[in-house]
Amino acid sequence: MSELKSQVRPEKRRAFLTKLSLGLGGLAAAAASVPVIAALLNPWLREKKRVWRSVGRVDEFEREGGFKLVKYKDAAPDPWAGSTGNSAAWLRRDSDTEFTAFSINCTHLGCPVRWVPSSELFMCPCHGGVFYKDGSVATGPPPKSMVKYPVRVRNGQVEIETTAIPVTTSVRV
Repeated sequence: MSELKSQVRPEKRRAFLTKLSLGLGGLAAAAASVPVIAALLNPWLREKKRVWRSVGRVDEFEREGGFKLVKYKDAAPDPWAGSTGNSAAWLRRDSDTEFTAFSINCTHLGCPVRWVPSSELFMCPCHGGVFYKDGSVATGPPPKSMVKYPVRVRNGQVEIETTAIPVTTSVRV
């Protein structure tokens, strides 16, 4: 028995255990990085779902009035989303058949903006972002104009083509 112990030297055992622990640690790190990499790549690999949502009858909106908050179901809500699957947009009637719609989310960090009729500005309460009524940035940290949604009138209903909550991605018009 003593012969066997003398054959395995402590240096070899230490080197083997070091390599084993480094290998197992590397394997654990690789396994932990898979979900992180998948989450980072998901926005580029998954096609954004676009859905036309009815937001009301044409006659419900004032002729050439200010913006009105309209609510709808998000384009890509998860089954467990509950009330967080709801979204909204600011809608303005420009003529009998033409409307303008902007996402309610600020392009800085996604906070909900509000329309202030007296100053004709959209204001973000979180970080002081301000947008003109055409959606362009007036001041503050937002990196670009508000996201504009395509709008159509169909069978007397005003419909908005929605996507998942847009913050830094553009919506095709």
